[in-house]
Amino acid sequence: MFRNLWDGLRVHNNVSALLTEAPRVQPRTSPEDGELVALALRGHPEAFATLVERYDRAVYHLAYRMLRHVEDARDATQEAFFKAFRSLHTFRPGAKFSTWIFAIAYHSCCDRLSRRKHDTGAEMPDRADPGAGPEQQTISADEATRLRAAIAHLPEKYRTVITLFHLQGRQYEEIAEVLNLPMGTVKTHLFRAKEQLRKLLGDMEVYES
Repeated sequence: MFRNLWDGLRVHNNVSALLTEAPRVQPRTSPEDGELVALALRGHPEAFATLVERYDRAVYHLAYRMLRHVEDARDATQEAFFKAFRSLHTFRPGAKFSTWIFAIAYHSCCDRLSRRKHDTGAEMPDRADPGAGPEQQTISADEATRLRAAIAHLPEKYRTVITLFHLQGRQYEEIAEVLNLPMGTVKTHLFRAKEQLRKLLGDMEVYES
């Protein structure tokens, strides 16, 4: 059954095409992620398209914070969703889809960083993010610009944790699962990330947990 689902979608060469061409699931109440996964496995591609629509921005945001490069982040986001689609039959009933897709995206970004460092010996230079991040909804544009710049200067492990916790609103337990780290390490990374942000931002207020 899953093979038939994949065969029906493999003609699409990107997630945008999937979102454009597949109709959305529009029940009276929004279905839970687990319901959408089950529908997708039963041969309803519009259910997976709804999951992509639900999480693509958050996944892109995480990828951009890790990779600091717009096109790489877009590619990593697309890659993460196609990996998720191909592996959908391995999704555990009762698990959180958000944790699962973030973990896939995180490992995809780690692979890209490893290849980049191997090929160039260093990370690529920063480029401006054309899309507004979630933090811009709560702070002024100038402060958002400063904050994004400061986060970009954090080590990758700190950028990832602060993105998941403060900008994505994920809890310690979920972050620990996504990153495959002990919860104590997650808390330590978050504390050190905030300390470094305070030094970078001076008197600008830093998010508090």
